[in-house]
Amino acid sequence: MAFYKKSVFWWIFSFFFTIFIAYYQRTTGPTYPVRGKINISGQELKYKLLTSNDSDKPAEISVKGNMSSVKGHIEYKKYNTEEDWRITEMQVKEGKLTGELPPQPPAGKLTYRVILNEEGQSYTLLDKPVVIRFKGPVPAYILFPHIILMFLAMLFSTRTGIEALLKREKTLNYTLITGILLFFGGMFLGPVVQKYAFGAFWTGWPFGHDLTDNKTLVAFIAWIIAYLRLRKNNSNRGWAVAAAIILLMVYLIPHSMFGSELDYSTGEIGTGK
Repeated sequence: MAFYKKSVFWWIFSFFFTIFIAYYQRTTGPTYPVRGKINISGQELKYKLLTSNDSDKPAEISVKGNMSSVKGHIEYKKYNTEEDWRITEMQVKEGKLTGELPPQPPAGKLTYRVILNEEGQSYTLLDKPVVIRFKGPVPAYILFPHIILMFLAMLFSTRTGIEALLKREKTLNYTLITGILLFFGGMFLGPVVQKYAFGAFWTGWPFGHDLTDNKTLVAFIAWIIAYLRLRKNNSNRGWAVAAAIILLMVYLIPHSMFGSELDYSTGEIGTGK
């Protein structure tokens, strides 16, 4: 029997495919740090500009490289407000030029830009300011199981779709497992993570426009339908393929899009902006 026909091959394929999708989602989302390089007088400096931070501590913005003649400061203000820009000076710390942004309430955002100076010449790191959102700290015993279960849900979803396309007998069982993983990872632990981070269990439909909540709900419903259709008739494998495609599309949407945002003028947290 050819190796590609064996179940172990498709499990290996599904595993690495899931890793790729998880990496894509993580690095394309609005919470992924902005990293880059800038050359000043022949010196290459690397920077890391945070776009997410816990609300119980300052956000550390750093530039790494030879700091012998380079100074810098951060200009920042509350996001979507008319307040004036504030300035915080950066200091050399552990071989890095470092500055701190003050912590904000959960869902609060700051917009900021980093300006470096060397011998009277100024260098702004990016053409437009960066936006950073603060969130309440989520306990590791909640966050890690959520991440692991969502990873496993994508893994089993991929494997179920392949099983269905190959018209094999385990399609129904894999569909059930995928639904269970998605329920506990996305529909149960997801809202718990949301509660810790932004103070509400559910900010998707019909209460809000949080894209993460809404897309998880759509995917979960798709897997429920697929399971019910397969349970009725094991030849309805097309429903499992459709559910796997829907979950894949969900994962291709960057994480935390249209998420919670604090309105500083009202003190209320909204979604969908």
